Amino acid sequence: MQVDIKGLLPYAPIYQAMQDFTAARTPHTPDQLWVCEHPSTFTQGLAGQASHLLSPGDIPVVATNRGGQVTFHGPGQVVAYPLMDLQRAGYFVKEYVHRLEEAVIRCLLHFGITGHRVAGAPGIYVRLQDPRSHALLPQRPQHNASANPDFSGLGKIAALGIKVSRHCTYHGVALNVAMDLSPFERINPCGYPGLQTVDLSTIGISVSWQEAADVLSHKLVTYLAP
Repeated sequence: MQVDIKGLLPYAPIYQAMQDFTAARTPHTPDQLWVCEHPSTFTQGLAGQASHLLSPGDIPVVATNRGGQVTFHGPGQVVAYPLMDLQRAGYFVKEYVHRLEEAVIRCLLHFGITGHRVAGAPGIYVRLQDPRSHALLPQRPQHNASANPDFSGLGKIAALGIKVSRHCTYHGVALNVAMDLSPFERINPCGYPGLQTVDLSTIGISVSWQEAADVLSHKLVTYLAP
């Protein structure tokens, strides 16, 4: 997988470039991983409901074809876009999502933080009171888990939103590093009223955008490998 760390770029041109790359690729096109950050932007997924945009104000809202609801992108957030041929990699979408989440969990572990999955809610979460705790969450995915996600005591630190076209992926994952989190208060993040959003800096981890981008990129290349 070829890694391209791009830095700060407007959202719309990257969105278009992902679509163009995916439409033009052949069975022999090498997979790529684009890593960047965006100026302040709200993005709506295909299932997005206008009611989850509480007060966007002067921040632009972009409708996209990814899964999921509304989220926020802004400076200080590492956004990773894997452009992968899943058929060639040899696994399906459910495993792809699991591998994306695992890469984020391993990235957080690199910085001493324990990331968690929550049943029914894609993304990665941390304990607000003890982000280094390895104790298993009662609301982790299990066979008998409730269909209603339980975010008690948790903050969301990474969001997922993907699109698969002809077995090929685009969109991806966003990890909050050190950003202005206040725009998340203008939406119901990922469609969940009151869901708290955190970044590495608010849980006591001081790390540069570049270092976080490098570590996440390495983990994604490792855990998305065929």
